[in-house]
Amino acid sequence: MNQARLRPLAEHDLVRQTRYYQSTADAEVAERFFDAAIEALGRIETMPDVGSLRLGELADIPGLRSFRITGFPHGWFYFAGENHVDVVRLLSYAQDIPSLLADTDERPPTDQASGD
Repeated sequence: MNQARLRPLAEHDLVRQTRYYQSTADAEVAERFFDAAIEALGRIETMPDVGSLRLGELADIPGLRSFRITGFPHGWFYFAGENHVDVVRLLSYAQDIPSLLADTDERPPTDQASGD
């Protein structure tokens, strides 16, 4: 199993989105979202190649994978490395993901394998 390492933006995304659900829905929805996001990270750690490469290809970021959070229109964006999973962002699929990822340095570290 590869441990997931969240970049600061990914941690910020998780907190921000959980707070958003807390303020626009209620504490129960926010808790369900948070739990589903953590569960999705667990699946990624167990099977790092489970995520789709499609959005990474659209953003011209080779090896960037995405994995949907069950029950919510959000996904984790990450690189599957040899020893860990480099989690870049947690984004809503309603956002312009290729633009968001292209505007920031979301490339894998040079000493890390980027997947297929």
